[in-house]
Amino acid sequence: MNAFLGALGGRLAERWMALLAVPGLVYLVSVAAAVTLGQSHWHDAGRLRTRLDSLAAAPGAHGVGSLAVAAVAVLAGAAMTGAVAQAVGTLVEKAWLADARGPLTRRLAGRRARRWREADAGYRAALVAAGRARIGGAADADVLTERAELCRAARDRISPVPPRHPFWTGDRVTAPDRRVRRAYHLDLALAWPHLWLLAPDSVRAELAAARTALSAAARLTAWGLAYLLLSAWWWPAALIGAATVATGVARGRAAAAAFAELAEALADLHGRDLAVAVGVECEGRFGPAVGEKVTRLLGKPD
Repeated sequence: MNAFLGALGGRLAERWMALLAVPGLVYLVSVAAAVTLGQSHWHDAGRLRTRLDSLAAAPGAHGVGSLAVAAVAVLAGAAMTGAVAQAVGTLVEKAWLADARGPLTRRLAGRRARRWREADAGYRAALVAAGRARIGGAADADVLTERAELCRAARDRISPVPPRHPFWTGDRVTAPDRRVRRAYHLDLALAWPHLWLLAPDSVRAELAAARTALSAAARLTAWGLAYLLLSAWWWPAALIGAATVATGVARGRAAAAAFAELAEALADLHGRDLAVAVGVECEGRFGPAVGEKVTRLLGKPD
């Protein structure tokens, strides 16, 4: 038990350092540099050296007690800064996955839906043109087919399904529910806990890793927003913030896509196992008729 508690404490300390203390410490150093340099002396390294020399020459700079108190204060400040960034990251993640309920989110979702419908209309027109050209044996049939594929890719970049959320991430994460319902008549929200229990440990690990990556990307975006805020005192922080936000958003999109693909694959591969587990006969391939029975059963009607 002592060995277990020691290992657990080590992992918690390592996680605390990685998530809170180290990024927070780097941000506090950036804040100190921003306050010291300002906008007019943004690249003056000599100003930083002068400030460090003055701190080193202070009366309490050589006392063990003073140094210990300062180190504890800096670590506490770094941890608090990291905790605030983590809280902001949670808000960023909720915003990415938010429903279109408020006036602003409904406007954003409506704008994305209009763009998607326009792109879908262009794709369908290009697909019809390619089909007619191929049936008629036109010389440009391959070119028109490639153009239709490009139109489809442009539509799917907006959303893989008709948008209902203000941001791409929300539609991507909820797309499996709509696609599984359309293909199998299975309510994935109802079936999810049961599919999770039936899934092998390796599948659960992959899903958990994708979900954790999404939260980590949201935290990274929050740190980028913090550096953008710091640019009000030191403009180079805007470059760091913009690059960090862009990286966080890109990682968030990749994590959301990975999670959605794994969730849909879980329904594809284990839908039949779920039907058998809840007592629904399923001979052969799992299909809409069986999926509808499973949905009614899991809904526990009166």
